[in-house]
Amino acid sequence: MSDSRPDAGSAEEREAAEARRRDLILRYDAFSRSRHWLIAMAFVLAALSGLALFHPALFGLSGLFGGGPWTRILHPFFGLLMVVPFLFLAAAAAEHNRMQPSDWAWLRQYRDVVSNREDRLPEVGIYNAGQKLVFYVSLVCLVGLLLTGLPIWRAYFSSYFPIGLIRLASVVHSVCALALICTIIVHIYAAIWVKGSIRAMTRGWVTPGWAWKHHRAWYREVTKRIQQR
Repeated sequence: MSDSRPDAGSAEEREAAEARRRDLILRYDAFSRSRHWLIAMAFVLAALSGLALFHPALFGLSGLFGGGPWTRILHPFFGLLMVVPFLFLAAAAAEHNRMQPSDWAWLRQYRDVVSNREDRLPEVGIYNAGQKLVFYVSLVCLVGLLLTGLPIWRAYFSSYFPIGLIRLASVVHSVCALALICTIIVHIYAAIWVKGSIRAMTRGWVTPGWAWKHHRAWYREVTKRIQQR
């Protein structure tokens, strides 16, 4: 996917040069990090407002948004703020998230994964198989939330759909939301578990040692590209 942002290449080059000056490797540029945190914040808002509408026991969460009516109004917009940037991210990152034979081998060695025996695992590119699965599950869930959210968006679209479809959409919407929340919890846990991952998404850079240990194939690719410049 082409990047139409003005001076995007030069900005990324400046970040990469700064990382090299500090003997570090640029993993995520400023635009990628900003988009990630925009989606993350929208997810939190959509999840909390959605849970407030999901069950009476959780309705107290609506106080975060000014009460029930405002929660009902804002929730769909939080959802769009989460889904639309993610779809652009998915289009840009699809190539890097294709499953390879080495990814299936990585998954089969799940005991080594959970035991942190990375020296026994196949070399990993920019994303490992676990990250790719998170990507695909998130994509399916978000598309499901978008498609089922429209029929139950009473202010604008629900009048165009039969009541049976609206009820079915409500159930599927809840299932997709639950699956997405569980997936993001796993994603957050993995980011905390692999020390240095959160720093990569907040500051953009990683150490060569981190890249070699966790994403060795990507490290080889990056260092080869740097040497060719």
